Amino acid sequence: MMAAMLSGVLFALTAGLMWGLVFVAPLMLPDYPAALLTTGRYLAFGLLALPLALMDRTSLRELRAADWWAAVRLSAVGNFLYYLTLAAAIQRAGAPLPTMLIGTLPVVIAICANHRNRIRDGQLPWLRLLPGLLLIATGLLLVNRTELVELRATGAGPEALRRYVEGGLLAVIAVACWTWYPIRNADWLREHADRSPRAWATAQGLVTLPMAVIGMAVVGAVQALWPGVLMPADFGWPSGPRPLNYLGLMLAIGLFSSWLGTLCWNEASQRLPTSLSGQLIVFETLAALAYAFLWQGRWPPALTLAGIALLVAGVVSALRIKPVAAH
Repeated sequence: MMAAMLSGVLFALTAGLMWGLVFVAPLMLPDYPAALLTTGRYLAFGLLALPLALMDRTSLRELRAADWWAAVRLSAVGNFLYYLTLAAAIQRAGAPLPTMLIGTLPVVIAICANHRNRIRDGQLPWLRLLPGLLLIATGLLLVNRTELVELRATGAGPEALRRYVEGGLLAVIAVACWTWYPIRNADWLREHADRSPRAWATAQGLVTLPMAVIGMAVVGAVQALWPGVLMPADFGWPSGPRPLNYLGLMLAIGLFSSWLGTLCWNEASQRLPTSLSGQLIVFETLAALAYAFLWQGRWPPALTLAGIALLVAGVVSALRIKPVAAH
């Protein structure tokens, strides 16, 4: 039991390190619209899944129509809608605010799963969860205060503040998507404990491919019919002004963040209670913040560091709580 728990935590850590990469992609390609980043990432994921499917062809043949439909729903919400809103949020508000809002996922998922899956996984006592919730809420307030102070210090006008608020709202939608995804994904994996988590990650990549092709075509059609709506008229769809950077980055996050991250998360979800594995998404938040500040070549402000510390303390507090059997 302890070995399964330890391996589950290590798989969740690896998934977080892989997923943290997607937070810097919008910063590395700020002139690329969120729709093109999303379709490019999942087009790469789908194409990479084709050769990977050969390794898992026996397991994939065992999937029924209901399983493939579940993979479609999970990919549509947990892949496309999530990353579309997240990338748009980062481009509008910068990385720290969306990253810290995504950082609430460990507790949000724990709260949702705590009642929903109490019979299967046990229940975390609500009163013991409260201190962790308060720590995370305080951390968010500190980070948001830092970002607003920096906006005002740079003389940002109403337009910048409006984009900051829009980014926050889009990040909230992303949080809702990724609250739903790990809970429903864990349902399938726990109900099919004999199935390969790797094959399930590949299956999600396969169903993502036609979605990405359609999405890329829609982006191209919008650009042709209404140039300037999604991107500048001379943008050069589909690869944009920096094609090598764009294609290389999409392939990298398609392989590492989409396939390998999903694989590691599936392994963790099959080994850990949902209320616990959900809290380990904190690894993604910490990796994303580290990558973002490294890319910008600066240290986080003191209040941001304090907010991060409170976030970690809140999740550690929740991790120390043991589920109790529910009747």
